[in-house]
Amino acid sequence: MNEALLRSLTPSVLGILVRRGADFAAAEDAVQEALVEAVRVWPADQPRDPKGWLVTVAWHKFLDATRADTARRRREDLIDEEPAPGPAPAVDDTLQLYFLCAHPSLTPSSAVALTLRAVGGLTTRQIAQAYLVPEATMAQRISRAKRTVSGVRFDRPGDVATVLRVLYLVFNEGYSGDVDLAAEAIRLTRQLAAAIDHPEVAGLLALMLLHHARRAARTAPDGSLVPLAEQDRDRWDTESIAEGVEILQAALARDRLGEFQAQAAIAALHADAPTAEETDWVQIVEWYDELARLTDSPVVRLNRAVAVGEADGPRAGLAALAALDESLPRHTAVAAYLHERDGDLTTAARLYAEAAQKAPNLAERDHLTRQAARLNARGMRR
Repeated sequence: MNEALLRSLTPSVLGILVRRGADFAAAEDAVQEALVEAVRVWPADQPRDPKGWLVTVAWHKFLDATRADTARRRREDLIDEEPAPGPAPAVDDTLQLYFLCAHPSLTPSSAVALTLRAVGGLTTRQIAQAYLVPEATMAQRISRAKRTVSGVRFDRPGDVATVLRVLYLVFNEGYSGDVDLAAEAIRLTRQLAAAIDHPEVAGLLALMLLHHARRAARTAPDGSLVPLAEQDRDRWDTESIAEGVEILQAALARDRLGEFQAQAAIAALHADAPTAEETDWVQIVEWYDELARLTDSPVVRLNRAVAVGEADGPRAGLAALAALDESLPRHTAVAAYLHERDGDLTTAARLYAEAAQKAPNLAERDHLTRQAARLNARGMRR
């Protein structure tokens, strides 16, 4: 069963149903039912035109649902609009759907959550992790967003800031999580940058390119994570780095600093260092100060603590970390790293083991477990 194919076709099929008059919530339900049917049928008999098959089945699912609660006249009108058989048009509606989901009737956080679930393909659990809230809370938020937009005409698309937030979260999940969506997020951000002259759009594209350039070096052949300081920098994509830096410099020159430009500047400083030891940590701390001013994000302050530990020593990093909530994701892992840098291997090993139990994915859990085992082995040899 080609799950990647189904995922790639979903936005276009959803867009076709919306353009043909289905309200968003009903269209999404119909597409989800069509996907379930595809999972059941395709392993034995995959159609020659998968997209056309999905459009036809989803449309019939939508009609079936509409017949249950709509008047006869409207029902007949919808039947007359049924798509003609044959291949579906090759139209990419994904970016348009991102804007439609960012509807003015929704709060920005609800619009982001709805888009990630309906168009981005993320699970409720993944979205909840990105927002640092319980899964049940996020499920309620998405349900309320669906009810809000049910029946609403999508003639007032949302703002760029909300769409950027969605693309950023999709990229982050694709870069570090269970679903590979990073390349799709870059593709859509390129489309947005070509259509809109906006420094934060450019900043987000630069950030994505700079992070994605290191992707080949982030994992070892056995699939284990390779920390930034230990990565083989010869494996970094220098063309993507050069493009990202060029885009970032043009955005910064406009003197309209935003959070994505600040994040990209930090990524550029990492990319510019020939070795980990030559990283300009002092300047990175300064950029984290700007980013904290722009966002007031606890995750930014957590990352800043790491940078302070590199620039001013592990004791300074631990002091910065002490001001943050210990329940913050990856707080324990950062504490372990800084204690190791400070020479307290016993505490570091214990914290690495605790952090492994809280890790959001298997690769990170395995990495932290190995770190704990490494330090425990060193302690036994003493």
